[in-house]
Amino acid sequence: MAGYKREDLEKACEVMRGGGVVLYPTDTIWGLGCDASNEEAVKRIFRIKQRSDSKSMLVLLDNDAKLSFYVGEVPDQAYDLMDLSEKPITIIYDGARHLAPQLIAEDGSVGIRITKEAFSRDLCARMKGAIVSTSANISGQPSPRNFAEVSQEIIAAVDYVVEYRRDDTAQAAPSSIVKLGRGGLVRIIRE
Repeated sequence: MAGYKREDLEKACEVMRGGGVVLYPTDTIWGLGCDASNEEAVKRIFRIKQRSDSKSMLVLLDNDAKLSFYVGEVPDQAYDLMDLSEKPITIIYDGARHLAPQLIAEDGSVGIRITKEAFSRDLCARMKGAIVSTSANISGQPSPRNFAEVSQEIIAAVDYVVEYRRDDTAQAAPSSIVKLGRGGLVRIIRE
């Protein structure tokens, strides 16, 4: 175990498998999460965030071997970007599939990040698939850089709040975002 309690991981998985929403630490900021294939759970996150469902949310995976299940074609440069990036990187891929429809943008793309942080990685592995990862804030408000910055409104709206890293006061930052397009096109969305 990487510093967290097994019961904490098991409870978060149980809640998500049951269609619930969890508040959990990621490799970047604290996030709201659910099973990325559960349409009702994804809709609930949009309601919690008071966010328009025309703005898609990203998903986390525990390893890049699972990418091809969720993306029609994984460009070779995606692996280079993940290997070379010094900070967490979310890559937007074309041809999204096997996800709740609200997670797929109008152009058919989806943002996916391979997490290396212990808890979120193990959570994805235990769920055996993608989980939603969106900042734990009401849309338009600042993203919480640690648990202490998560609003009570968000905490009250979820089904489970992970215990691990609640006392961590480090100021986390969101990931870089890069969009990979056809023909090798690379567009930086957020550095």
